[in-house]
Amino acid sequence: MPPTSLSDKRRHSVAPVCALLALAVGGIPLTTPTSLFWTAPSILAAAMLIAWAAESAQFFIAQGFALAILAWLQTLPEFAVEAVLAWKQQVPLLMANLTGALRLLTGLGWPMVYATAAIFHRRRSGSPLGAIHLASEHSVEVIGLFAAMLYSPVIFFKGSLHLADAGVLIAVYAAYLAVLSRTAPVNVETVEHLDTVPRAIVKAPRGRRIAAIAALFLGGGLLIYLTAEPFLASLLAVSAAVGIPTFVFVQWVAPFVSEFPEKVSAFYWARTVERASTALMNMISSNINQWTLLMAMLPMVYALSRGAAVPIHLDPEQELELLLTFAQSLLAGLFLLDMQLTWWEAGGLFLLWLVQFVLSPLAGGMVHRWITAIYFIWSAVEIGRAAAARRMPLVWCKFAEIWRERHCA
Repeated sequence: MPPTSLSDKRRHSVAPVCALLALAVGGIPLTTPTSLFWTAPSILAAAMLIAWAAESAQFFIAQGFALAILAWLQTLPEFAVEAVLAWKQQVPLLMANLTGALRLLTGLGWPMVYATAAIFHRRRSGSPLGAIHLASEHSVEVIGLFAAMLYSPVIFFKGSLHLADAGVLIAVYAAYLAVLSRTAPVNVETVEHLDTVPRAIVKAPRGRRIAAIAALFLGGGLLIYLTAEPFLASLLAVSAAVGIPTFVFVQWVAPFVSEFPEKVSAFYWARTVERASTALMNMISSNINQWTLLMAMLPMVYALSRGAAVPIHLDPEQELELLLTFAQSLLAGLFLLDMQLTWWEAGGLFLLWLVQFVLSPLAGGMVHRWITAIYFIWSAVEIGRAAAARRMPLVWCKFAEIWRERHCA
C-alpha cells in the first residue's frame, strides 16, 4: 500500500481538533466552548490597550518603532503556538502554521483594512475610497518588508532552515529597527484627531505620560500572555465540536486566533479613515516580525529540542507552501511601490487568498501551484510597469529622503 502524502491527509482527514492537543499543543488545558465568552473580550481589551499605547507613543518616538513594539506584543500568541510546534518537532504543522499566518495577514488582513476604511469613508463622505495613501515615513516599513521576505527564496532553494539562517534573519530585523528608531515622531498638531484615551495621555505631563504608555504596553502584553492559552483552548474546543481537521486548524484557524489582536487594532485605526495607513503599517510590521523573528525562532527551538544544531528539513510540499507565501508577499510589496494600496489591489489579494482557502482542502497541491504562478505572473507585470515608468519607485525616493535627513545630516 503506497504511503499517504501530506496532501492526502489534508484532503481526507476528519480527525477532530482534540487530536492536535495530544500531538502538537500539549500542555494547553482542555476547556469548554463557553470559555470563548470571557477569553475573546479579554483579547479584545488587550488589543485596545496596546493600540492606545502605540497611538500615544508615536508622538514621542518614531511611529514605525511604536508599531514594531505593538506588532511584537500582538504576535505573542503566534510565537507561543510556533514554539510548541517546534519543540515537539512537528515540522509539517510548523510550516503550515507559519505560512498560513503570513498568508492570512496579507490575503485577509490587508484587504480588511482597505474594506473597513472604504466603508467608513463612504458613510462619512458618500464617495468611494480609491486608495489608502501612505505617509512618507511608511516607506521604511515597505522597504523593511522586502528586506524581510527576500531571504525566504534562499531557504526554499536550500530546502532547510538552519541556525545560520536564524542569525541572518535576526540581523535583518535588527537593521530594520535601527532605521525605524531614527525616523521622526508624528506631528503633534494631529493630536486632536485622537480618541479620548490616547489624546489624554499625549497631553498629560511627561512623567504621567511615560507611566501611562508603559502601563498600557505592559498591561496589554501581560493580558495577551495570560489569555492566549485559554483563548486558544476555547477555540480548540469549538473547532473540535464542529470537527475541523487538524491540518486545517493549524494552518488557518490557529493563525486567525493568534493574529486576532492585530485585526482588532487595524479595525480600530482603519475606521477613522485618516489612520488607515497606520492600520496597514500595523499589518506590515507583523509581516516583518513573522518573516524574521518568528522564522528565526523555529530552528533555535527545534535545535534545543533535538539537543543538537540540527536543521529543519522541508519536504516538497512544505517548500511549495513557503514559495506560495513568498509569491503573495512579493506581489503585495510591489503594490506599495507607489505608496498606496488601491481597491483593485486589495481585492486581488483577497480573491487569490479566498480561492486557495476554499479549494485547498479539495486539491491543495494543484491549487497552490496555480495560485503561485498567478502571483509571480502578476508580480512580473508590476515590475514591468515600474520599469516602463523609467524612474525610481516612489517608495524608494521617499526612503532615500528620510535616510538623507536622519542619517546623513
